[in-house]
Amino acid sequence: MSEKIIILDFGSQVTQLIARRVRELNIYCEIHPFNKIPTIDESVKGIILSGSPCSVRDEDSPRVDVSLFRGKLPVLGICYGAQLLAFLGGGEVYNSGHREYGRAALKTVAPSPLLEGVSENNQVWMSHGDTIMSIPDDFEVIGSTDDVKYAAFHIKGEQTFGIQFHPEVTHSLEGKTMLKNFVIGVCNCSQDWTADSFVDSTVAALKAQLGDDKVVLGLSGGVDSSVAAVLIHKAIGKNLYCIFVDNGLLRKNEFEDVLESYKNLGLNVKGVNSKDIFYKALEGLTDPEAKRKAIGKAFIDVFDQESHLIEDVKWLGQGTIYPDIIESVSVSGGPSQTIKSHHNVGGLPDYMKLQVVEPLKTLFKDEVRLVGKTLEIPQFILGRHPFPGPGLGIRILGDITAEKVQILQEVDHIFINGLKNRGLYDGVWQAGAMLLPIQSVGVMGDERTYERVVALRAVSSVDGMTADWCHLPYDFLADISNEIINKVKGVNRVVYDISSKPPATIEWE
Repeated sequence: MSEKIIILDFGSQVTQLIARRVRELNIYCEIHPFNKIPTIDESVKGIILSGSPCSVRDEDSPRVDVSLFRGKLPVLGICYGAQLLAFLGGGEVYNSGHREYGRAALKTVAPSPLLEGVSENNQVWMSHGDTIMSIPDDFEVIGSTDDVKYAAFHIKGEQTFGIQFHPEVTHSLEGKTMLKNFVIGVCNCSQDWTADSFVDSTVAALKAQLGDDKVVLGLSGGVDSSVAAVLIHKAIGKNLYCIFVDNGLLRKNEFEDVLESYKNLGLNVKGVNSKDIFYKALEGLTDPEAKRKAIGKAFIDVFDQESHLIEDVKWLGQGTIYPDIIESVSVSGGPSQTIKSHHNVGGLPDYMKLQVVEPLKTLFKDEVRLVGKTLEIPQFILGRHPFPGPGLGIRILGDITAEKVQILQEVDHIFINGLKNRGLYDGVWQAGAMLLPIQSVGVMGDERTYERVVALRAVSSVDGMTADWCHLPYDFLADISNEIINKVKGVNRVVYDISSKPPATIEWE
């Protein structure tokens, strides 16, 4: 049984970041809602309590019975988690009168394994309204800042620690050292969770789970479905059947290019040209949600029809990754859990009667790429930008026509190829073009024009949860704008989107 760290989520926006930092140390961890504590068996090496937007003083604030693990396992409370430990232990937590937010210098008050190797006066990041004002007798302070006396504490006789700052964010310059001290030094984790070990254990598990059964998988050409397909293929070989649907909303030449790229991977892939089915389903629709539903239903119909052509299929393979299935805790109106719907296949209906196999469901996107590298999947597949499931259907604002798709494909092709040719592509998380439902006046030669406007979008991000617009070189943007206007008939104006997420989203619809 492999070892792991359990992170209990109290609603913090950066809980996933804690998990990412632990995973970066080659240690497996899982996020669970505070009110759905998993079984604590011998595989669990430690517990981390996340932050929260709530106050421990509120009657309806998220609580957990810490006696389930305090004194039995190493525990680290972060921000709200630390305040909860102090409050439940009999300490005092009050509103400090002002929000303590930003950089602070942490001074070591007492030696502790949590702060071993950490510099004196090292920078940490505070973000809390409440402050621990007193601690129980069996607590000892191990770190302070100028404004926060109990910035870090240890419970005597236990391997339990609390810190009122966020070690997981990059602004805490030695936060990763503290997390490493906890999960390796205190929890004694062995750092054996690597891409190589994941491939070996997952392929073995898939062989045991699937046996001689047949699996059908919908390929998208993206990173997640490609890595999932190669993993399953490694386990069951020819019993994996892959279907790649051309919905008419892909990038220029993508259908042909993707099919060609899979030939060298040994996968059994069938390409299905279903453009007309999708265009008909989208006819006259302008509402973004209506378009998404129409695209999703059309995909299900096509996929179901193609699946029935394969005899005795028992499993549906999916490229679901960890952020798709993590239960998120909503604490503003009381605890509730929601699971994100799968964005790759849109959620297949019960009538397909297939069991689901999701070999990547414990991985973050960057981990999927590392596994893909171990599987020797080509970099041009692993390095592909994320592309929305509905494709250009949500990058054409308003109704969808074949003519609009062709225009946007040409614009997008020029933009993406320009990024690649100038060596900018790999530094961008996601890029694309939007066809706007407006026209603008222009002059071409001696003629007045009244044609379409396109917006270019390029963002930097780690996982897509937040994103900043990319500061692409002005001369590059000028060249791309000129090329689009000169080569794409029907476009006479190009704009660049400089909105960050939040408040904007990466896609426009």
